[in-house]
Amino acid sequence: MKERNPKKGGEKKKADSGSSPEDDLNRLLEMILESGARMMRAKASSLLLVESNTQKLHFRVATGAKKKEVKQFSLNVGEGIAGYVAQQGEPLLIPDVSRDRRWYRQISEQIGFKTYSIACVPLKVGYKVIGVVEFVNKEGGESFQESDLELISVFAELAAVAIENAQKFRLVDLENRGLKQELNLSHEIVGNSEAIERVVSDALQVANSMASTLILGESGTGKELLARLIHQASSRADRHLVTLNCAAFPETLLEAELFGHEKGAFTGATGAKVGKFEMADQGTIFLDEIAEMSGSMQAKLLRVLQDGIFYRLGSNTPMNVDIRVIAATNRNIADEVKYGRFREDLYYRLNVVEIHMPALRERKSDIPLLARHFVEMFKREKGYASLEISDAALEKMMSYDWPGNVRELQNALERAVVMGRGKQIDPEDLPILYSPDSAFSEMPVGKTLQEAVHEFKKKFIEANIRNTGGNQSQAAREMGIQRTYLSRLISRYGIKK
Repeated sequence: MKERNPKKGGEKKKADSGSSPEDDLNRLLEMILESGARMMRAKASSLLLVESNTQKLHFRVATGAKKKEVKQFSLNVGEGIAGYVAQQGEPLLIPDVSRDRRWYRQISEQIGFKTYSIACVPLKVGYKVIGVVEFVNKEGGESFQESDLELISVFAELAAVAIENAQKFRLVDLENRGLKQELNLSHEIVGNSEAIERVVSDALQVANSMASTLILGESGTGKELLARLIHQASSRADRHLVTLNCAAFPETLLEAELFGHEKGAFTGATGAKVGKFEMADQGTIFLDEIAEMSGSMQAKLLRVLQDGIFYRLGSNTPMNVDIRVIAATNRNIADEVKYGRFREDLYYRLNVVEIHMPALRERKSDIPLLARHFVEMFKREKGYASLEISDAALEKMMSYDWPGNVRELQNALERAVVMGRGKQIDPEDLPILYSPDSAFSEMPVGKTLQEAVHEFKKKFIEANIRNTGGNQSQAAREMGIQRTYLSRLISRYGIKK
C-alpha cells in the first residue's frame, strides 16, 4: 500500500490539531530510531513489527532517504536478515550483505537503495519477539561492529517499552468501551412466562457450542440482551462481546467498521483503525439488523465467514481471527431470502441455530415483573426513596399491546418516574395513547368513511414512526410501503417528523 505524500507542514499542522494514539506512537518510535541512527552514524534505520495473525513483518517506521518507499513492503518471519532475527530472537551483524545468503535483495533493488551492511536486533516484550530494529549502512563506508549491537539493543528496549505501553493503553481503552456499553444496558432478561423461559433455555443450550446463531424478533424485544446471555454463558465469557448495528452505517462505512482500515484507505482515514472483527478476536461478535446489509456487503461477509480471513481496507495483508458470530433481525428473514433481498447461502451460514424472541404481547404475564424491574432501576438512577406502581396503572399496562415491546415499556416507565408527581405511578403518568379494550369506545362517529380512514392512517403512521424511534425507512419497511410513499403520506396528513 503506498503512503500519501502530504505537503510540507501538513504533518505538523495535523499533530497540533490533535492526533490518534497510533500516530503518537509512530512519532515516538521514529524519534527513537532517528536518535539511534545519529549515534550509530547510520544512513537508514527501520523498525518492523510481527503481525501475529499472519506471521509477517511490517515496516512500522523507518528513517533515511527511502523511508516512505520501504514501508510498502513486508517480510515473512524467517525471510531476509530481519526475518531471520525475528525467528531466532538473537542479534545479527552483517558487514557485507552481498556475501550473506539470508539477505533479501529485492527490497533494496525495487526502491533503488544500495545496501552494504546491516546491524539488526530483536524487539522483545518479555521473552516474546514482537519485531526487529535494524540499522543500515554506516557513514564513510565503515562496517558495524559488535559494540554497535549493544547500543542498538538500548534503542530496541526503549522502542519495546513504548509499544508495550501503547498496547496496554489500547486494551484498557477496549475494556472501558466495553464496560461503558454494558453499563448502558440492563443485562437481565426478566420474566417467568413459558415463552421467555423456553428462549432462555435454548440460549443456554446453544451457548455451549460454537454454532452461529440467528435471533429473530420484533424491534424492542431484547435481541441484544439474548446475545449477551449466550456470550456470558459460553466459554468465551472472559473475552469481548463486540456489537454492531448494521443499519447504522452506509455500506462503505460498514465495511470499515467491520474490517478496519489503514491510514489513507479512503478520504477521511487519517489513521489506521481496528475493525470490529479484530476487536472480537477470541470472543463474540453480535451483528444486529443483519438484513439491512446491501447485497455486496452480504457477499463480503459470507467470504469472511467461509474462509476465516479478511483484509483491512487499504491493505493486502490477510488477517485471521477466531470469533463466534451471533446475528439478529426484526425482518421476516425467510421472505427476504425468498424475494432475493438476502443471500440464501449467508442465511444458512448464520442460521445454524435460530431463536425467536417473543413480542411483549405474547408474554403479557411478564409485564408486572418487567415494570417493577424498570421502576426499581430508574428509582436508583434518580435517587428516589420510594415509588410504587398503582393497580390501575398496572391494569392499563396489561391491557395495552405494546407495539414497541419491552423497549416501549421501559421508555414509558422512565417517563412516568421522571414526570410523575406522587409516590406512585398512576395511569395518567403512562404515555400510552391507545388501548385495545377502548377500541370501540374511541371509534370515530359522525364522520365519513373517508375521514375515518384518513384518521386511522395518520395514527397508524405516527405509531409506526414512534415505534422505530423516528427511523422512517424502517417504519416504511414494517408497514410494507415504499419510503417515498411514506414521505408523501407524512406531508399529506401533516405528521410532524
